[in-house]
Amino acid sequence: MDGDKRREQIIKILSDNTLPVAGTELAGRLGVSRQVIVQDIALLRAVNKNILSTNKGYLLFHEEKSKKAYKRTYKVMHGNDRIREELYCIVDCGGRLLDVVVEHPIYGQIIVDLIINSRQDADNFVKQVEENCTKPLNALTDGLHFHTVEGNDEQTLDQIGERLEKKGFLVR
Repeated sequence: MDGDKRREQIIKILSDNTLPVAGTELAGRLGVSRQVIVQDIALLRAVNKNILSTNKGYLLFHEEKSKKAYKRTYKVMHGNDRIREELYCIVDCGGRLLDVVVEHPIYGQIIVDLIINSRQDADNFVKQVEENCTKPLNALTDGLHFHTVEGNDEQTLDQIGERLEKKGFLVR
């Protein structure tokens, strides 16, 4: 299969999935290496295909779905031992955590897509951090970071903010 057809297939696979698709899964389905998939994703982004890279794989961003939801950014702070608790505050209220952002004094703003929709997603994220013996992004800023959260309405976002504040995560 030539590169153009393979990239068409990548778009089709991502369009047919609402959950992220791992690069290794795409590589296996298309009979190429994961590195070829990484290069194809870069080429697709260069022609304005809005593909998100998450810790779970690639996701095609659908603008029409995003417009129906409400978004809010929360400034939060906590240690590594409270990551799961913070994520639960968001998803238990019906929120969808889209990303984490830190303001690094040297590198500037660093944004990473997370796409955490449930307790299971939160548990998987914490498990990945633990299994890979790595530090989360907020370790660069002594726990201070931002999350973009999506909800079905303003009341959901208000409830998330109240829960984060009650637990001591919210920074004003």
